[in-house]
Amino acid sequence: MPLTKLDLARYYEAVARWMLPHVIGRPLTLVHCPKGVPPAGARKGIECVYMRHAKVWGPSALRRVRIREKTKVGEYLVVENVAGLVALAQMDVLEIHTWNSRIDHLEQPDRIVLDLDPGRDVPWSAVIDAAKQARDLLALLGLVSAAKTTGGRGIHIVVPLRPQASWSACLDFARTCAGMLTRRQPERFTNRFAKGVRDDKILIDYLRNNRTNTSIAAFSTRARPHAPVSTPLAWQELRASQPPERFTLRAVVNRLAHRRGDAWRAYWSAAQALAPDAARALEEV
Repeated sequence: MPLTKLDLARYYEAVARWMLPHVIGRPLTLVHCPKGVPPAGARKGIECVYMRHAKVWGPSALRRVRIREKTKVGEYLVVENVAGLVALAQMDVLEIHTWNSRIDHLEQPDRIVLDLDPGRDVPWSAVIDAAKQARDLLALLGLVSAAKTTGGRGIHIVVPLRPQASWSACLDFARTCAGMLTRRQPERFTNRFAKGVRDDKILIDYLRNNRTNTSIAAFSTRARPHAPVSTPLAWQELRASQPPERFTLRAVVNRLAHRRGDAWRAYWSAAQALAPDAARALEEV
């Protein structure tokens, strides 16, 4: 059955308890699909459009904030409650992407995101192994990290931080992580973005950590057939027997209804900061 606005609104009501901690206070970039979920093979930009700035558009349930960019001031939307999530569904928004910082500490990110983006020939089992290697590398510096599906074939490794370090420091650290993993296993990883050279490799996209860049929000749907969801997982849940396409809108609601705790419990309790020399320290481990 095709996904309806009512389906999406009810979904966000059902997952709000879990989703709101991931999105509250963060500037948004949205994927607006006025014709609903695009058919398989459709290109974004035809059926759907990315919307970064609110301008005159946007539900009243969302807060508007003005943010200085390189050459202008942009007006962004910010979710503050479940009414904001439901309003986005009612406005045909199928994807919610968020900044790595919140408006009360805009210039100090409170997370770092490493996006593991596999080429078309990379199996899910290899993506899982890669995620665990990234986790283990971060652990060498005592940094806790968490994993979530992207709603596609990739995994996001998310490092929670106290909002102290600058955007440039977080980007430098993420770039160093990507470089180290690539140098250690060039047959598996790449930090080259050209698609033609990475069909059998996993791109480590560290640019999610640039100011104004975003990542798909945890529990957001994707504008793809069957409404896949970016789903937080405990590390032990990353298994080849659970491919990412199984985490659809309806499956995630059922999953949360039967969970006793948050898969990211360790993420929320981690009180860690990025050391000023973290990038250099990582290169020395």
